[in-house]
Amino acid sequence: MLGLAPDPASGRAAGTVAKPAKWGGTGCDDLAVWGECQGSGSSAYRACVDLSEPAFRCSCPSRKFPCKHTLGLLLLWSDGAASAAEQPAWVAEWLEQRQHRTEKKDQQPVAKTRDPKTAQRREQRVDDGIDELDRWLRDQVTQGLSQTEQAPYSLWDEAARRLVDAQAGALAGQVRALATIPRRGPDWPERLLEEYGLLRLLVRAHQRRDELPEALRETVRARVGFTLSHDEVLQEAPVRDHWYVAGVRDSEQEQLITRRIWLRGGATGRSALVLSFGAPGRALDASLVPGTTLDADLAFYPGAQPLRAIVATRHGTPAQERPPGVTVTVFLAEYAQALGRDPWLDRWPAVFADVRLSRDRHLIDPNGDALPLESADLWGLLALSGGEPITVAGEWTPRGLLPLSAWHERDGVITL
Repeated sequence: MLGLAPDPASGRAAGTVAKPAKWGGTGCDDLAVWGECQGSGSSAYRACVDLSEPAFRCSCPSRKFPCKHTLGLLLLWSDGAASAAEQPAWVAEWLEQRQHRTEKKDQQPVAKTRDPKTAQRREQRVDDGIDELDRWLRDQVTQGLSQTEQAPYSLWDEAARRLVDAQAGALAGQVRALATIPRRGPDWPERLLEEYGLLRLLVRAHQRRDELPEALRETVRARVGFTLSHDEVLQEAPVRDHWYVAGVRDSEQEQLITRRIWLRGGATGRSALVLSFGAPGRALDASLVPGTTLDADLAFYPGAQPLRAIVATRHGTPAQERPPGVTVTVFLAEYAQALGRDPWLDRWPAVFADVRLSRDRHLIDPNGDALPLESADLWGLLALSGGEPITVAGEWTPRGLLPLSAWHERDGVITL
């Protein structure tokens, strides 16, 4: 249940309210679980969870979603503290409103085919914006990176804004991210030059897109900012597997929360990324819980290395079981192949089996091969393992592995 928490602090806070003495009017049925938690004020907070999603509702003022009250309610329910009962009126009303919104959404007409003239105008605007970015990149390298060391954030922000005006939103995000590279230490020029090189490669690929294979052309268009609708993606051939939810990571940029949910297929060995977006305080997809395995059909966005996906159809209920992991050698070979198909990959999911942790922040597999760990709670992982092998799932970046969840035979799954 704590895998649904938006952050570790919410998970800890949920434990403080997951006490029967704090709750009244608790109950559950096949559709929902509900209850009223006594807060600091005179009135109780009404919390309810739609078990089919799950989806959450609480009358507290918290901007976190789910809040500590709904998480605490789920902990009580999982411990059997919520008895079967008839839904109160406020619960039935909320569920009915959710059902009405779903039906209304399903009845909406399919979007009309894109106007060819509008699409052509956008193509031209993107082309012009990318040509301008090409000149900007050459100027940065010609003038030398030393002048960048003290450059303000506006150096990259202005270039990104011009790309937004040119309707190349995804590319704008990559340019704006250049400002986050720490300009301290001896290696920052190399990192910045590496990112400039990848951007130039993307620029040249877009400019020569007609010469590219179709799959790679789709990858380039997505990296620039051309998107497909939900319905268009669902037209792709589905891939059914038992997908292990390896981990969840949230990031915030310009008042937008992005939730990355990493999946690994047990039979296919494929990796998948499910994205969810929302403003701070708004609900994000919480139906994929780390440490669970989901029998589902996934529809992948087209590309040279299909990774982003939509959960098209779910079969049965998720189960908690030990995930299949790989060795460091197998993972690096897989990642190298993926990088060969999509050189702009900056993240990739990984699940390692029977690994140990070293004090110098490395993960060591049974063959003695090691990978560095990015910023992580090393002591927490060491405490979980107790010196024994564990299964670790995380997000691989050029700077190392960021652990997101771990599995131990004694304690099951732990989200990090």
